Amino acid sequence: MLMPKRVKWRKQQRGKIKGNASRGNRVAFGEYGLQAMDLGWIPSNVIEAGRVAAVRGAPDGRVYIRIFPHKSVSSTPEETRMGTGKGEPDYWAAVVKPGTILFEIGGGVDEETAKKALNKVAHKMPIRCRFVRKEAVR
Repeated sequence: MLMPKRVKWRKQQRGKIKGNASRGNRVAFGEYGLQAMDLGWIPSNVIEAGRVAAVRGAPDGRVYIRIFPHKSVSSTPEETRMGTGKGEPDYWAAVVKPGTILFEIGGGVDEETAKKALNKVAHKMPIRCRFVRKEAVR
């Protein structure tokens, strides 16, 4: 399971996700990428499921994961009365804004194979995603 090695505070507030991604919004390491079109939290087990789908979809390529679950999401147990405090951290999630590149594929993979592999990954994501290519450097 993906999670930070250590954190200063175990529990975080929920926060608000506003605006578009200004960083991490271009394909940097591979030739093809999967870009988020919605905002949301992506749990660590979903990131791992996407990684497995990408590696199986493009076995001869290199898969890059561009997001990491830094946010702890806590929940109180069922049938707990009010006023007992905040629950324990339940899982870790990555906060994603529209435009963030989630996964990249490179290493000499043709576009059709990369598109099929990233389509399988997109079906596992809880947000809408699209296939993007690396932009030519001007």
